[in-house]
Amino acid sequence: MKKALISGISGQDGAYLAQFLLEKGYEVYGTSRDAQMASFRNLHILGIKENTVLESMALNDFRSVLQTIMKVQPDEIYNLAGQSSVGLSFQQPVETLESISVGTLNILEAIRFLGKDIRFYNACSSECFGDTKGEPADEETPFRPRSPYAVAKAASFWEVANYREAYGLSACSGILFNHESPRRGETFVTRKVTKAAARIAAGLQNEVYLGNLEAKRDWGHAKDYVEAMWLMLQQDKPDDYVIATRETYSVRELCEYAFGCLNLDYKKYVQYNPRYERPAEVDLLIGDPTKAKTILGWKPNYTFKSLIQEMVMHDYTIALLESKGVSNKS
Repeated sequence: MKKALISGISGQDGAYLAQFLLEKGYEVYGTSRDAQMASFRNLHILGIKENTVLESMALNDFRSVLQTIMKVQPDEIYNLAGQSSVGLSFQQPVETLESISVGTLNILEAIRFLGKDIRFYNACSSECFGDTKGEPADEETPFRPRSPYAVAKAASFWEVANYREAYGLSACSGILFNHESPRRGETFVTRKVTKAAARIAAGLQNEVYLGNLEAKRDWGHAKDYVEAMWLMLQQDKPDDYVIATRETYSVRELCEYAFGCLNLDYKKYVQYNPRYERPAEVDLLIGDPTKAKTILGWKPNYTFKSLIQEMVMHDYTIALLESKGVSNKS
């Protein structure tokens, strides 16, 4: 039985990846800064908390990382932890840089120090590309990061490449474009929109405020993307891959479809607020996953519409319960 260690197991990707690996027969370990106090809500909701072993680990503390890896003795490590909001990174640039780049470096150095045959996956981001002038980004597209978050992710990418080339580590980065689900945090625009549409339809909310409605993103489902993470670590030769759908939709189109799922006209409820504009916006992000499709045999199973419909129906179910005075935290 293989052992997998997931840092950031409590998040959207971590929870879905844990579920996926358990179904593959893995022994799954997950970390949090304080595993005794963390709620691991997503693991509870997916019904897998009792099937995972949870450890305390501080990614910015090399000793903590080293001790955890020595204790678990994993075959694979998936690094999904760190500050994950582009918008928040402008307010917390130092914490963002440290939690992502230093955390990644500590894991790489621990693997090198131990000399173990551990396969390592690093969560990189399409935000590293910045403005690609409308062209689909692939593995050869230069990075032009436009946020502290993107800078931190770019640093982690080059750390992985350096340790792979200098020390022969079996390490790779997945350059993942936006991926969503009902487990997505409510500060992210997709979940903010689907939750607002659901609450408005249930009579619990009157409007929602958003920033740039014309920004376009390449949106996929988190379940598809965690499968790609696993596929990367099953390759004999470690390499980096872009994971995307090669389709883009604007935030305005997201609103139109999400509200339309509940027979609502988004124009009546969506209001613009400049406070949600970023200091440096990336207007369009689109990825070219040809390499992943060719080498990994990966392809997305969910369409944009099926993804958004799933999120809306999930949030609408919760909103209806709330409107009837029933508490529901899923």
